[in-house]
Amino acid sequence: MHTLRPALLTDHYELTMVSAALRDGTADRRCVFEVFSRRLPAGRRYGVVAGTARLVELIRAFRFDPAEIEFLRRTGVVDEPGAEWLSRYRFTGEIDGYAEGELFFPGSPILTVSGSFAECVVLETLVLSVLNHDCAVAAAAARMVTAARGRALIEMGSRRAHEEAAVAAARAAYLAGFRFTSNLAAGQRYGIPTAGTAAHAFTLLHDDERTAFASQVATLGKDTTLLVDTYDISQGIRNAIEVAGPELRAVRIDSGDLAVIAQQSRQLLDSLGATETKIIVSGDLDEYAIAALAAEPVDMYGAGTAVVTGSGAPTAGLVYKLVEVEGRPVVKRSEQKATIGGRKVAVRRHKPTGTATEEIVVPQGVPDHRPNDRLLQRSYVVDGEPMALPTLDESREHLRQCLISIPWEGLKLSAGDPAIPVTVVPAE
Repeated sequence: MHTLRPALLTDHYELTMVSAALRDGTADRRCVFEVFSRRLPAGRRYGVVAGTARLVELIRAFRFDPAEIEFLRRTGVVDEPGAEWLSRYRFTGEIDGYAEGELFFPGSPILTVSGSFAECVVLETLVLSVLNHDCAVAAAAARMVTAARGRALIEMGSRRAHEEAAVAAARAAYLAGFRFTSNLAAGQRYGIPTAGTAAHAFTLLHDDERTAFASQVATLGKDTTLLVDTYDISQGIRNAIEVAGPELRAVRIDSGDLAVIAQQSRQLLDSLGATETKIIVSGDLDEYAIAALAAEPVDMYGAGTAVVTGSGAPTAGLVYKLVEVEGRPVVKRSEQKATIGGRKVAVRRHKPTGTATEEIVVPQGVPDHRPNDRLLQRSYVVDGEPMALPTLDESREHLRQCLISIPWEGLKLSAGDPAIPVTVVPAE
């Protein structure tokens, strides 16, 4: 497992609040913080929970080493009592939340962090950094999976993201249903199948295209993908089949009018006897471009920039808000950013057929149980100890089932209301 020191992935004001709370005696007050979104990104009908397992691992490693504490002391971020407290920091509270792969909507309490004020508040930036990124990528990727209609997708956006964000994005995309990633670190850390063959540079390196193809086939065999659009696509396909034979696994096209080129390429491949050779397309694809190719003879899509940037919504818009102090609900009352006080419990309501109808959120209570209700929160950390978590493949399957359960209108790529409403039941 990759180890990252997360303690200073923290905003300055979190530690100044700790210092002040230690001084005035409020640092140990028992508090509840919740993560939720007030609205979905424009055009989206659902969000996807992703990154929670990554977050739990980072919280497990959330420690301040002597060099970090000396930096904070020297720069005046914390005073001496604050520095002493940080040197002993261990999260000892509880974390509950929606499962990875669960859908969420405006107001869904997707993560609940409970403990002392000080130990919870220092996690704010880390929690939001992980979840806002991973949830945004997973939601975009899930829309692409829906648009692909069962055809495979490969995530190939590492070169369009920060090096660590690229690994997290590959994980989120795989959770959402992508079949492969090009990122080898993601393959090592998370067991995601990796794929990749050659870029245009490899073709340009050689004296001609046939020589480049012959080299690749000699090394990788016919079960490979040849990139055929470096020069002329039709001639590239002819060269590919001449070198590899009709048993060539696939050709990849990375430019041009993909709808027209896919049709022409399929006809040409078939005329050359390569009826089983697949066509892979890539090149700035997003969910709309993928949907536009639904009727074309495309077998796999490669998506990069749009995946790792959330396809126009690079953050999920999640916030981390204090909702309870010593068992007492607290609320922020500003007109545009009001919150609902008290710890929430949420269930998803379903018809007997399994179709989701609404999400019920109850502050400071438990929803009345009805047939086909599903409780949405589970324990991630208890008394500071992480619980056993589902595997990435189990979370992937969970999302697949969730997408099947929402009304079909909720899968549309066009703008509209959330797939199901969230009803907040007033506290008694």
